[in-house]
Amino acid sequence: MATPHPRLTLTEEVARALRDGRPVVALESTIISHGMPYPQNVEMATGVEEIIRAEGAVPATIAVLHGTPRAGLDRADLELLATSPEVGKASLRDLAHVMARGGHGATTVASTMRLAALAGIRVFVTGGIGGVHRGAERSFDISADLTELASTPVAVVSAGVKSVLDIGLTLERLETLGVPVITYGTDDFPAFYSRVSGFRSPLRADSPEEIVAVMRAQWGLGMTAGLSIANPVPEAEEIPAERIDGIIERALAEMAEAGIGGKEATPYLLRRITELTAGESLRTNIALVRNNARLGARIAVHYAAGADGGS
Repeated sequence: MATPHPRLTLTEEVARALRDGRPVVALESTIISHGMPYPQNVEMATGVEEIIRAEGAVPATIAVLHGTPRAGLDRADLELLATSPEVGKASLRDLAHVMARGGHGATTVASTMRLAALAGIRVFVTGGIGGVHRGAERSFDISADLTELASTPVAVVSAGVKSVLDIGLTLERLETLGVPVITYGTDDFPAFYSRVSGFRSPLRADSPEEIVAVMRAQWGLGMTAGLSIANPVPEAEEIPAERIDGIIERALAEMAEAGIGGKEATPYLLRRITELTAGESLRTNIALVRNNARLGARIAVHYAAGADGGS
């Protein structure tokens, strides 16, 4: 197995699991500090870790605390992320700055991927990935998640591209970057809150074992791109596209009127959509993260079971 980077601090549990070749699942922290309100954010984070443990894997929530990148957090760390106004949203470009200043940073999909890879973790669970923003032909606003997926060998389990983005253009960009996009158990690409986006999935897998086989084939060829695994939200918990689309359009219009953009855009939209749906979107968000945790843990377990020297 790969030796974790010396600048990373791992809990003994995570370090021991990696040394022993046992399954480990990375989790991001922006969803805690900028994606959900308190106390639901802490309840979600601890609940997701419990699901991963129940499936036989070790959770490793990732963040930068007091300037140190961490893989594996305790309850006090999660409370800090969930409540402190000093926690910034740290994407890949921000990591070095947060570290140098000794600050706190909640890691995005891109920065979590990079730190997970440096730790030697191959599977990462999140809610939804970033992508090409609507109106990107004018703003050039494209998430670093996509370029990180193109260069970092980690399998990312999500409920698809966040619904507030341009899903079609994001799929096109991922194709250009050579990132395998695999939808779990369906031919329809999901849209975060909804099971169907209107776009056909590029690739399909129907079991964790199939996904692991793709991971091994991809990285066995020496290709460094990660995998985007799109896992539809459970049917009972989804918000149908025909209902959520109008709410998203309203939130986008209000955001534009307020002049909000850049790294503040997605947190604003998630908050506003939660308000406009009277909390329904938050419940769906929590449900899909929990669903992704189950699948991600099962992938990690099967990957570790066939490990041969950490490939």
